[in-house]
Amino acid sequence: MRCVAVIFAGLVAGLWAVPAAADPCKTIPDRGPMPEFLRRGAVFSGPVVYVGDGDGLCVAVGEGPRGWVEVRVADFYAPELNEPGGRAAKAILEHLAMGRRATCVAHNRSHDRIVARCRIDGRDLAEQMRRAGVVQGGRGREAARQTPSRVTRRVE
Repeated sequence: MRCVAVIFAGLVAGLWAVPAAADPCKTIPDRGPMPEFLRRGAVFSGPVVYVGDGDGLCVAVGEGPRGWVEVRVADFYAPELNEPGGRAAKAILEHLAMGRRATCVAHNRSHDRIVARCRIDGRDLAEQMRRAGVVQGGRGREAARQTPSRVTRRVE
C-alpha cells in the first residue's frame, strides 16, 4: 500500500514540476578523463544526496558537488521523466535511496556519469525498483535489447 502512496505522490508532484536544472553531481567531468577511482570494477560508497530521475542518482564520496558521483543505475531502465511513469519512478527511487548509504561497483562511463550496480541496505537497487513495481521503459532499454549483454558479476 505504501508503494501506491509513493507512486501517487510522484504523479501529483509531476503536475507542478518545473524543468529540471543541470544535475549537481560534479566528480565526473563533462569532458576529459574519468577519475581513476571510478575505473571499471572499482567499489565506491556514500550517502545518496540527489535523485535526478528514475534511474539516476548522486552518491557523495566527498564534500560538496565536486565530491558527488553521478550514477546511472545498471540493469534498470526507468521511463524518461516526460514519459508515463517517469515521475513515479523518480519518486520511488527517492523513497528507496535518498539519504541512505549506497555501495556501488563501477561499470562504464555514460557521458558525465558512471553506470554502476548499486546496493542499498544490502539489496540490489535495480531489483528493489522492480519489486516496487516500477515498469521499465526509457530509451536505454531498447538499446540494451539490441546489444548482446555482457556477463557482469553481481554485487554481493
